[in-house]
Amino acid sequence: MKTTDHPDTVLIIDFGSQVTQLIARRVREAGVFSEIVPFQLAEEAFRRIQPKAVILSGGPASTTETGSPRAPQIVFEAGVPVLGICYGQMTMCVQMGGTAESSDHREFGRAFVQVEKECPLFDGMWAPGQRHQVWMSHGDRVISLPEGFEVFGKSEGAPFAVFGDPTRKMYGIMFHPEVVHTPDGAKLLQNFVHKVAGIEGDWSMAAYKEKAIETIRKQVGSGKVICALSGGVDSSVAALLIHEAVGDQLTCILVDHGLMRKNEAADVVTMFREHYNLPLILVDAVDRFVDALEGEADPERKRKTIGRLFIEVFEEEAKKLGGAEFLAQGTLYPDVIESVSFTGGPSVTIKSHHNVGGLPERMNMKLVEPLRELFKDEVRVLGKELGLPEHFIGRHPFPGPGLAIRCPGGITREKLQILREADAIYLDEIRKAGLYDAIWQAFAVLLPVQTVGVMGDGRTYEFVCALRAVTSVDGMTADFYHYDMSFLGAAATRIINEVRGINRVVDDVTSKPPGTIEWE
Repeated sequence: MKTTDHPDTVLIIDFGSQVTQLIARRVREAGVFSEIVPFQLAEEAFRRIQPKAVILSGGPASTTETGSPRAPQIVFEAGVPVLGICYGQMTMCVQMGGTAESSDHREFGRAFVQVEKECPLFDGMWAPGQRHQVWMSHGDRVISLPEGFEVFGKSEGAPFAVFGDPTRKMYGIMFHPEVVHTPDGAKLLQNFVHKVAGIEGDWSMAAYKEKAIETIRKQVGSGKVICALSGGVDSSVAALLIHEAVGDQLTCILVDHGLMRKNEAADVVTMFREHYNLPLILVDAVDRFVDALEGEADPERKRKTIGRLFIEVFEEEAKKLGGAEFLAQGTLYPDVIESVSFTGGPSVTIKSHHNVGGLPERMNMKLVEPLRELFKDEVRVLGKELGLPEHFIGRHPFPGPGLAIRCPGGITREKLQILREADAIYLDEIRKAGLYDAIWQAFAVLLPVQTVGVMGDGRTYEFVCALRAVTSVDGMTADFYHYDMSFLGAAATRIINEVRGINRVVDDVTSKPPGTIEWE
């Protein structure tokens, strides 16, 4: 189910590129709504959405392979503007009557496009005779153009790097404009949606909010909604949006499982009860969760135990309220895309990785997911529209299993308390240094390792604390944050001096890949 209707939508047909989501983000940054569908579902989506323009993504296949993916022919026959990127350019060429082949002239990485003639895609940025840096990633190339198409740019390995038919408003580009390594790429995509397709850039979060509220009211009617509030940005924004739509028909349930950061449950309750006057139940389930996790070292069993107990506690609280017809979730657009991905086939089931996974079926509830068309950065903008404080909106992501997966090895109450204190000091030092907003995610990890130390002329044998900080755009890839050594020294000294149980601090300098952001 779509959350809202967008009359001016750009349909992005996904052929399996690793960066298709970036195309959607760039189009939305241009003020135009975009939706991604895998090529297998593209014809149905085209008829349903009736898009104002279509973008064909890149992908790993070759048009020369038997059975390689194609766009539905209706895309080329409906008279809408079309932009093909990399594989999308190839399949457009072949489907329109041109030829492409596997080539020895591969281009991977930085390349330069020579501008041959003026083109609406280049408006206000590229002129004939100029060379501009782009990011290539292709092994095939076009060798003959369909009738009516002409060349606007070429590169060393791609004589048809940019081609098009201005009359039919169809263009193909060999490089990837959606990645930051193509410096003018975002502007090129803006030119496509504004200048070629003629779409006004009037999609805004304020307008989205109004439409979403209307949609929620229509879906919920006079029914009751319950929302599992985790204290994170997604569930908080979803709760505020639904509350604005249906008021006291919504009740939020915050389960304190003892795996949150220092003072987190109390801070969230204060914010929601005092500032938003929103019906909120705080459930103290610390003993129940920590008792069940005591001594558990297997990360998968930790997650499963937490998930099972969460469902049990939530279900009990919902029964006390007399039940509800609707369950609110903070599902985001990347989760939706993943569930109907290029490789995932036509399934539209959202993966059960959400913190309330399994509840709707078990309790016979319908889902309300007002954020399911938004990316994380867009949720933060919506949070601002709803009046959430800046310090809350900009919070680093926090995993559903909480501190349980930042405490490798067996969990104990004592270790959780040590970790909570160390983490609070580390984040305090980051804020004092003005680094919090420059870092995607930062946290302490308590290792199942004890080492010898000397404190106050005495021998100690205590835990090792690892500090983790990364920079990222979407969490899919990440680089470790390059701290100044004086900062690390100061943070380590405070942790060792103030947290009883830690006598050594190390810094994690692993990127993703090969590592993951979290340790478990």
